[in-house]
Amino acid sequence: MTYKLRLFTGNSNKDLAAKMADYLGISLGDAEVYKFSDGETFININENVRGCDIFLVQSTSNPVDKNLMELLIMIDAMKRASAYRITAVVPYYGYARQDRKTASRVPITAKLVADIITTAGADRVLSMDLHAGQIQGFFNIPVDHLYAAPVLLDYIKTKNYDSSDIVVVSPDAGAVERARSFAKHLGANLAIIDKRRIKANVAEIMNVIGDVKNKTAIMLDDMIDTAGTIAQGASALADNGAKEIIAMATHGVLSGSAVEKINNSPIKELIITDTIDQKNRNDLSGKFKILSTANILGEAVKRIHEEDSVSSLFI
Repeated sequence: MTYKLRLFTGNSNKDLAAKMADYLGISLGDAEVYKFSDGETFININENVRGCDIFLVQSTSNPVDKNLMELLIMIDAMKRASAYRITAVVPYYGYARQDRKTASRVPITAKLVADIITTAGADRVLSMDLHAGQIQGFFNIPVDHLYAAPVLLDYIKTKNYDSSDIVVVSPDAGAVERARSFAKHLGANLAIIDKRRIKANVAEIMNVIGDVKNKTAIMLDDMIDTAGTIAQGASALADNGAKEIIAMATHGVLSGSAVEKINNSPIKELIITDTIDQKNRNDLSGKFKILSTANILGEAVKRIHEEDSVSSLFI
């Protein structure tokens, strides 16, 4: 039996969902997501979804709790409308940085969110560049974990850099594995920024491990939030003789004074993707370039629906 594919979206990333629908050659599902005057979220599905293979697109980005609640209520609505299968497509998974206990009496909120999504009725999850890979294990349902690296690599390749003239830089120790894989695909060398504080109330010392002098340095991370790490790293690379500095990340959280820090840094160009919607921001300068993940997400949706392998989309 063939189950009809339907793609719905909440309010967090409508443009990305529309592009995914275009890639799949279908129209977005008809659903209303709005709030009552007291702030409660209400969902109304305006079409029959009984027996359908449902994909719900919703990044849990700022406002995180509002967007998460929308996702949960949409899942519940689809479940009660007798959908055959419900896949939560969460391009950006909020609370991912709270993935372990870092002090006494603190929550592991990434696990809590996984439990809530599962309890709401999701049958599987599709996400991109989780901050910590082990979050996949927080779910007791299948998780397809995609990477934006193919999109970022394709963009860098359009620059026609000579591999000997570029170096991929990990902005901290936690991003080394991602940077190493990226460098391998470009045939480039790897550098690492070692950040340490020698004592309290003394500025951090940034040591660059690797040769960046007279090279184009490409800093790579999964997300840019307050931009402190990426801006400080760019200054360290400039101090070590990098001729050009490009920063790349999948998720542009860009909270607080992040945009100002980037604009005031030696970064020539900052590339992010559309896993987090930026259309309502008017503070992004010409330094910012936004790439779309719609095709890779759309292809994953297609393969999941057709019970085909998704692994070839990984790099």
